[in-house]
Amino acid sequence: MRHSTFRHGAAAGALAAIATVTLAACADPSVSPRPAQAAGSPMSAAPSRTPGTAPSAPARAESPELGLARQPAGQRPVQTRTVRPAHSSEPVSTGPTATCYGAVRHDLDLHNTVLDLVKSMCFHTGGVLRLQGIGPGLVTAAPGSLVSQNYEAGVVDLRFVRPGTVTVRIPQDEQTHTITVVVVS
Repeated sequence: MRHSTFRHGAAAGALAAIATVTLAACADPSVSPRPAQAAGSPMSAAPSRTPGTAPSAPARAESPELGLARQPAGQRPVQTRTVRPAHSSEPVSTGPTATCYGAVRHDLDLHNTVLDLVKSMCFHTGGVLRLQGIGPGLVTAAPGSLVSQNYEAGVVDLRFVRPGTVTVRIPQDEQTHTITVVVVS
């Protein structure tokens, strides 16, 4: 019986010592302050204790619970903001915008396109408007000095060679559709 009482007492003492050291290490600001405490409160504001001693009742009431940051008295929260440099080092895109095609080929299948909805387009110099599904000599582009026109096997290629405004006329279903093409350099 004597040995079991000794064992229970030793085990209880060991658990109490472990709990005391763990609580003291977590609550003692001199060991490692929490980020909210480290930035705002000086180390001398907290009462110092020696490691291994249990915190007293007043010290326990002053310290916040774990996971909750306490704002020091008389200080406002710090507000941060990101400042971007005036001149960005990122490259500026010189490619086509969303409203203007670049120097690319754009295909229009005349069998599947409603030409009433296509009123105007924009290309960079060198761009090509390819019209598929039309006979030879039917498509006209004016003025001819701004465009190079080529026909082959039911396909008309209109290459825009100079900046300006080109009027493209396409006859379809006894009606002539006009597309205004703006060419930029």
